[in-house]
Amino acid sequence: MSKILILQGSPRANGNTAWMAEEYKKAAEAAGHEVTLVNVARKKVAGCMACGYCRGKGNGACIQKDDMQELFPLMNEAEVLVLAAPIYYFTLCAQIQAPVQRMYCVNKPAKVKKMALLMSSYSPNVYDGATAEFRDICNYWQVENTGFVSAKNDEQKTEETRQKVIALANAL
Repeated sequence: MSKILILQGSPRANGNTAWMAEEYKKAAEAAGHEVTLVNVARKKVAGCMACGYCRGKGNGACIQKDDMQELFPLMNEAEVLVLAAPIYYFTLCAQIQAPVQRMYCVNKPAKVKKMALLMSSYSPNVYDGATAEFRDICNYWQVENTGFVSAKNDEQKTEETRQKVIALANAL
């Protein structure tokens, strides 16, 4: 069984993205996986400053001391990383982008072998940018893209979407 980390990026505690992340967590735990779900929207994680400290004096450690200090070990121990992102404007939300980009200091999470993506939006046809970005992250980190589930307005919190999320979790 795998150690799974879900980074949930919606600031809405009971929103559609949070619901998808919880459904994935339940399905993965039912399958025997160890799952940690972190609402990164409630964390203070700044973007990478491109200062170079981590590649020089920092020897792989980021100079910024924020809530990313809590996330670094979780991301480095995870074997499966799930990004749960509301799509506000055609790409992964900033709350998800910040921790992913901060992995620059170590290049990639040490043990991650697989990734999945959960997305929700009130609009249809807004997922291409986010899925392309996700695909690029998987390719760069050389991890398996296990797929994604998207849910537009009329698909949110439905049994059909729940089954898609469960199937994605069971595909591990």
